Amino acid sequence: MVRITWYGHACFRLEWPGVSVLTDPFDETVGYPLPLEPVDIVTVSHEHYDHNHTAGLSGEPVILKGLDISTPPVAQAAGLEITAIPSYHDEVQGQKRGPNTIFRFDHPQLSVAHLGDLGHLPTPELVARLSGLDLLLVPVGGTYTIDGAQAAQLVHEVRPRLVIPMHFQTDALKFKLAEVSSFTRHFTAVSYHGTAEISLSSAELDSDATRVVVLDYLSQV
Repeated sequence: MVRITWYGHACFRLEWPGVSVLTDPFDETVGYPLPLEPVDIVTVSHEHYDHNHTAGLSGEPVILKGLDISTPPVAQAAGLEITAIPSYHDEVQGQKRGPNTIFRFDHPQLSVAHLGDLGHLPTPELVARLSGLDLLLVPVGGTYTIDGAQAAQLVHEVRPRLVIPMHFQTDALKFKLAEVSSFTRHFTAVSYHGTAEISLSSAELDSDATRVVVLDYLSQV
């Protein structure tokens, strides 16, 4: 089993057997409690304060920043292969907000992709690189990323087995994004988990239809 914990915004703790990953840590101005548990690896999709706050993390994790990566795969640890996939933070090839790196995590127990602050619909090449996913972590709040309708279109093209939306408005977030309903209304198979954590394995996921699971952010750490 693989445990997924949502700290809020685009920050997740992903725990495979023998290795843990933290994605896109935010600083204290975003509104959520800062992640405190030590991890082995931290990924940073782009250099904005709500995605790159590595200074306050516990322990001495390996930090993978997309802008530093030229040739995937970028890392292998305990059966986990991490690949960096270049993309953009906007719809004009980074001219407004710069580059964005998608991180793909491949493991026999669960394959996951974290889209960071993706700001455009996928090209056919990007769809191909995201094929065969068990879990997709997708921004849906618009304004700085793709919006709910665009995220739904991306999901229909990529066809992951499970989707967890991120980067949307909550009662903790200090700036304005769209509600998660802007994304979930495009799907019929939606469940609200009611907690910040979920445990998954590839074997238990339906291969015929994409399911959406909405997590609550971790309000206490």
